[in-house]
Amino acid sequence: MSSNDLIVSLDIGTSKVRVIIGEISNGAINIIGVGSADSDGIRKGAIVDIDQTVQSIRSAIDHAERMVGITISEVYVGIAGNHIALQSNHGVVAVSNEDREIGEEDIERVLQAAKVVALPPEREIIGLLPKQFLVDGLTGIQDPRGMIGVRLEVECTIITGTKAAVHNLMRCVEKAGLRIAPSGIILMSLASGMMALTKDEKQMGTVLADIGAGATTIAIFEGGSLAAVSTLPIGGDYVTSDICYGLKTQTEHAEKIKLKYGCARVDDAASDVSFKVMRVGTNAEKEFSQPDLAAIIEPRMQEIFHMIRQEVKRLGYLDKLNGYVLTGGSVTMPGVLSLAQIELESSVRIAVPDFIGVRDPSYSSGVGMIQYVTKFVRYRGSAASPKRAAKSKAAAPAAAKPGVFEWFKNMFKEFI
Repeated sequence: MSSNDLIVSLDIGTSKVRVIIGEISNGAINIIGVGSADSDGIRKGAIVDIDQTVQSIRSAIDHAERMVGITISEVYVGIAGNHIALQSNHGVVAVSNEDREIGEEDIERVLQAAKVVALPPEREIIGLLPKQFLVDGLTGIQDPRGMIGVRLEVECTIITGTKAAVHNLMRCVEKAGLRIAPSGIILMSLASGMMALTKDEKQMGTVLADIGAGATTIAIFEGGSLAAVSTLPIGGDYVTSDICYGLKTQTEHAEKIKLKYGCARVDDAASDVSFKVMRVGTNAEKEFSQPDLAAIIEPRMQEIFHMIRQEVKRLGYLDKLNGYVLTGGSVTMPGVLSLAQIELESSVRIAVPDFIGVRDPSYSSGVGMIQYVTKFVRYRGSAASPKRAAKSKAAAPAAAKPGVFEWFKNMFKEFI
């Protein structure tokens, strides 16, 4: 990548749409712009209203553009949900060069060969995650470029999703006036894992639990790679809902109270902290203490952690784990870490991005996407990112149309 490239990540969540602009300078990432907007049209992590989702995306993009002074035209967008599935596959090709040196073309061919897999008609491939390459039977190779061999193989994990979910996501981004970069749909669990987990944690076996507003995404890493993913339809919104009923107040007030005074454990709550609440159906305010609020929050947070543990057990990894790492907007509440350690019966830590302006677990996925793109997504020309110097949309020169020979060549390549 050249020294001034920008990468823009788009995280469409249940409560917020977040846009993060990262500048790549000599291989280092600098976060230079952040935009966010309230998310309408998303329920439990799934798009239920395209027009409202488009409006939320435009608001977040506009916020980020004004902060940095550029016009964003291309983004990398995250995808998650219970429709995501993983399956293992194997690809084999013969090395094409006469000198038998493995090059980029051979790696691309073996990855394409690994994508040849029978899928139900309603599913499609979102991405490919190589576990290891094999050169003439030699295993454990992470990057075979420059090696000499006759036979190149890859063992990989194929990430699939339902066509409806993928195309609805693409439709929302396109209707917001943006285009998705090549290989620009990224699994959120991979992105969060890139930011939140160390190399040893991925190797030894770790659960990454991203507790958002409408859903909790569980990603299990083992042997250095993503082993399993799952989504639970429960998150911070359920805590807010409990506060609504418990304090008999409106959702908007309950959310503000949760953010300002919320505590996940009654034992950690301060009895001298109190607040007043406007109750539904009356103009009178009633006073509550922080332990009163924690008594409502703690059972729901206990339930979330209990469901995470049960899901890990269902997936068959409960006895293989080194620990848990928590991230997402709902883990910022005081007392969450100590409660998680009790309920999960394991070592637990909270992952926070280490960049100025985004030091909040709710930005983990967006920052992780930028790190993932920088490391794994091949850079494809200057159009892949807006330039920082651009103050307005410049008319890009039209790409040269391929000739008839190139068209036939590309068409047959898909079938070989």
